[in-house]
Amino acid sequence: MTIHKEGRTLLFILLIILFVLNWAVGFYFPQALVLQNIAIGISLVFYLIILQFFRLPIFVVQKNDQHVIAPADGKVVVIEETLESEYFNSKRKQISIFMSPVNVHVNRMPVTGVISFFKYHTGKYLVAWHPKSSTENERTTVVTKMKNGTEILFRQIAGALARRIKCYVKEGQVLEQGDEFGFIKFGSRVDIFLPLEAKVNVKIGDKTTGGKTVLAEL
Repeated sequence: MTIHKEGRTLLFILLIILFVLNWAVGFYFPQALVLQNIAIGISLVFYLIILQFFRLPIFVVQKNDQHVIAPADGKVVVIEETLESEYFNSKRKQISIFMSPVNVHVNRMPVTGVISFFKYHTGKYLVAWHPKSSTENERTTVVTKMKNGTEILFRQIAGALARRIKCYVKEGQVLEQGDEFGFIKFGSRVDIFLPLEAKVNVKIGDKTTGGKTVLAEL
């Protein structure tokens, strides 16, 4: 387990701020030991909460060209056949994973392939489980083309708390299954669109682990 690069600067600045605040409490209220202890306790808990937002588990990804692995930690909230109108303009199987603030926020490649399409969209900040969040919220759309020609589309979607999406890919880039492709601060949602013939291995309510859980088989 390590700390993700997206959180290192924030955590350092926050540490300084909390240190200064606790020093100020001790300086201005030198006799108020209870108040000092409360301030230290609140600061510690708050810092640990923010720290866990940016944790980065280290593990070996079990790669398999027939498997589509979860791009994020979270809970499966949507499994349905739907029309994907941004890139495919045809029906696909959609699986959506809701990332809560307590989940790991790293996003990982569900398959190995070449990035054939990438687009960032500005948008709203509806709650991530809102039906229109997939098309109206701030989001990125990424399409990966596998060696056999199959294309998989996945979409990072900002929610009410997640006001910043980071996506590290560019068109033409080759990435391996399980590689980190992005990060969503403070949770949100990731949609993935699969061919209709894909066999879905999860059900609504299942918990997923990014880079480990097998969502579907191709």
